[in-house]
Amino acid sequence: MDNFNLIVFPLLIGFLLDSLLGDPRWLPHPIRLFGWLISWFEKRFNSGGHRKLKGAFTSGFLVGGTWLILFVLFRWLEDFPIAYLVVASVAVFFGLANRSLIDESWLVIRALKAEGLEAGRKQLSFIVGRDTSQLNEQQIRTAVLETMAENLSDGVIAPLFFYALGGVPALFAFKMASTLDSMIAYKNEHYKAYGWFAARLDDLLNLVPARLTALLMVLVSFSRSGMVHVFRYGHQHASPNAGYPEAALAGILKCRLGGPNVYHGRLVDKPYIGHHEKTIAYRDFWGTAYVNTATTVVMIGGIVLFLLVY
Repeated sequence: MDNFNLIVFPLLIGFLLDSLLGDPRWLPHPIRLFGWLISWFEKRFNSGGHRKLKGAFTSGFLVGGTWLILFVLFRWLEDFPIAYLVVASVAVFFGLANRSLIDESWLVIRALKAEGLEAGRKQLSFIVGRDTSQLNEQQIRTAVLETMAENLSDGVIAPLFFYALGGVPALFAFKMASTLDSMIAYKNEHYKAYGWFAARLDDLLNLVPARLTALLMVLVSFSRSGMVHVFRYGHQHASPNAGYPEAALAGILKCRLGGPNVYHGRLVDKPYIGHHEKTIAYRDFWGTAYVNTATTVVMIGGIVLFLLVY
């Protein structure tokens, strides 16, 4: 089996599995192992002096170690093409999160529609970091759309981008960096120094994928407004990356995202992304689900086309 097939077949099979299965809770997921490893290091190194240095060592060791172990494994598996295909396909399946992102977002919208405000708030609290206890319907729907846009970038397009660059080892090195960011890159007293390197590394790795995501979102929706919003609002987010896919979606749907929210008991005055103050409707979720899925398909098609040409 040639190199093209070893890359493309796992990509297509993994995407198909993700589309069909999502993230079954009964399956042991490698991200849980990543979380356990990060917690083990954090308990031992996030204390005393030199926390920045120890945090940088933790991130470098775990990201680099993930890449090295998988690089050696897949070089060995190249002598066993069928085993390579199976393992790589499962790895791509675990590395993508488009179906689960849409499913988890849908649970919020469904709870809000069928059971009311409190149910919507509770369901939303499972997928966002902000305080949901005082949010109204508009704010809940806004949070869902923001989550779908931002996580399309770091949960789908970025893993595909790194898979295209370096196969499964690069994909899972990125996933380790992303998990580090989500677990230790907080700005509170306990994590600020220890998680500094993880936050900067995640920002750096998402620099290209976030902007690529925004451009693909605009492409699949044929939205001039989306492109205008990317350039006008993408850089206004506190994150150097999250604002770009959010701005694209705000322009595509002609709505306004962002704005002040409470995180861990503190009001964070985030800027608004977009200027259309319309009420976000039930149908906007389905429009966003289409954008997410179409963007993923176009990204995969672009990778296959690139490999065919080069």
